[in-house]
Amino acid sequence: MRAALAALGIDRFVLAIHDASFPAFPEEDIGRGSPYSRGGGAFFELLATGGFDGVQLGPQGKTSRSNPSPYDASFLARSHLSVALAPLVDEPGWAGLLPPGALARLVDGRPAGARRRARHAWAWDASGRALDLAYRRYVARPQSYPAIAEEWRRLVPRRADWLEADGLYEALVIEHGADDPARWSRGPTAALDRRLYDPPRGAAGPARDRRRALARTHADLIARNTFRQVLLSSQHRLLRAHLGRLGLALYADLPVGVGLRDAWRYHGLWMPGYALGAPPSRTNPEGQSWGYPILDPSRRARADGGDGPALRLFDRRVDRLFDDFDGLRVDHPHGLVCPWVYRVPADDLAASVRAGARLFESPDLADHPALARLALVRPRDLAPSEDRPARYADDWVRRLSPRQVGRFAVLFDRLMERAAAHGRRGPDVVAEVLSTCPRPLAAVLARHGLGRLRVSPKADPRDQKDPYRTENAAPADWLTLGTHDTVPIWRAVEGIEGERHVAWCAYLAGRLAPDESQRAPLARALGRDRRRLVQAMFADLFVGPARHVTVFFADLLGLTDTYNVPGVVSDRNWTLRVPPETLTRTRATRLGGGLDIPSALAVALRARVRGARGELADLAASLERGRGS
Repeated sequence: MRAALAALGIDRFVLAIHDASFPAFPEEDIGRGSPYSRGGGAFFELLATGGFDGVQLGPQGKTSRSNPSPYDASFLARSHLSVALAPLVDEPGWAGLLPPGALARLVDGRPAGARRRARHAWAWDASGRALDLAYRRYVARPQSYPAIAEEWRRLVPRRADWLEADGLYEALVIEHGADDPARWSRGPTAALDRRLYDPPRGAAGPARDRRRALARTHADLIARNTFRQVLLSSQHRLLRAHLGRLGLALYADLPVGVGLRDAWRYHGLWMPGYALGAPPSRTNPEGQSWGYPILDPSRRARADGGDGPALRLFDRRVDRLFDDFDGLRVDHPHGLVCPWVYRVPADDLAASVRAGARLFESPDLADHPALARLALVRPRDLAPSEDRPARYADDWVRRLSPRQVGRFAVLFDRLMERAAAHGRRGPDVVAEVLSTCPRPLAAVLARHGLGRLRVSPKADPRDQKDPYRTENAAPADWLTLGTHDTVPIWRAVEGIEGERHVAWCAYLAGRLAPDESQRAPLARALGRDRRRLVQAMFADLFVGPARHVTVFFADLLGLTDTYNVPGVVSDRNWTLRVPPETLTRTRATRLGGGLDIPSALAVALRARVRGARGELADLAASLERGRGS
């Protein structure tokens, strides 16, 4: 399969999956997945035999017991839910940190259905109890665990400030009984605790004294919290080594959002009066009021022209990811270039986000006068007033000078500078541009030779200029059937009906049938069989010209349940897992039931090279016989 991908000019074939969705073997599964588990390791091996050369994880940061969304997570600290517990029972270097009976009791208490849908709150508590026990056993016999002690010495000096801050946040959550600092109200220190790292004028001394007092009072909690990060760091390094042997690159996720603990820790860096959201779009016509704080542009540079705290924080986030991953997905990159912002607080957040504006593209909006001073464009750079589209439209800005593009590109330039410093290049950075790609963002991506992500089923095959049609992609683009925010392709295809269904079948037949005489029969066959239609959509991703393909795990495995419904708070969001039987099927069918990778590659080969004669014909035939791995 990798030979076929090379012949097709596909440089990256990546599977996207979040930590909670990984499968686990029955004896280690406490109701939530982990890439570091033994089941996770076995799943990576399946992906390598399935032709993949990379895996895209979601954000790995901490959220809270009540919120499983990985996009509301911390920048720097990883979630303790991703610690694999089985290695603490019997693997060399860690054996004995967790008694076998302790893990067995957690597994036995696992809620029904948790192997298919993660049980976030249960796993939060269960993992926390297990790791506290492991910490006590480590403290009692540290000499028995030299590898952990060495990892502690390696990690803590480099991460000391955020490790302590993360521990203090955990302590304050306990003291105030709430995860959200806005709800901290217990005792005379509540107001100071909410701004402990950004104290009001004249309160720097009391804030410093309060931090020291909390560090003394909660020294054990802070140490337990650090222990968890040490274990995660160790397990992550072992995973990188395992994936290296399998030939799989590991991609991180740079979320556009900010979790509660980082909003608290970096309180002074956020722009007042506005929040970051998603503009109205084809995917979400009402937009989304994410409520995330946004870095204050005035904190990017110091008065002397040096880097301000906002840029230093951004660099730190990016360096942290490039230290631990081979590549990086940029979540909603408009947030780095031309963020959609709206006023907060607001009685009607939905109305506020619809009436929002782009932070750097609003020189003359009567309802957002405060944004004029931040505008990087002039009124004459916008569409003429008599022909002006909606302010969220891609062509709101009609022209940009190279200097203006450079000013829009400040954060993206920093990201790419850090990528180069870590030895990364273009295909190692994925820009998740979905429904909208405003002109400044397109110009910034072009500045760095980066493509965009195109979700092909969103295309209208009747419109030859539709940006989601795969034939309109650029070589640098990434193609996919879906993401964590879309309906699984196996359900999405059921909504393609009437003229659009006929058009899809004709379009795919034109893309995939090497001879014109084959196209009408193929279109009729696709029209009769929805599963075959999905398979054709998949094969279409490999025909070109885009050189990168990514697949979401639910689409790969044929799942019909939705992983996440954007803008909706639901107990089912962020919980879908790889079915446990995936790890127990015979080798030939483990990735069966969903997308047929060998068949798709064979079809693409024949379409790409007019029937795939000679060696390529033999390769296509081999794939069709199931010998491609």
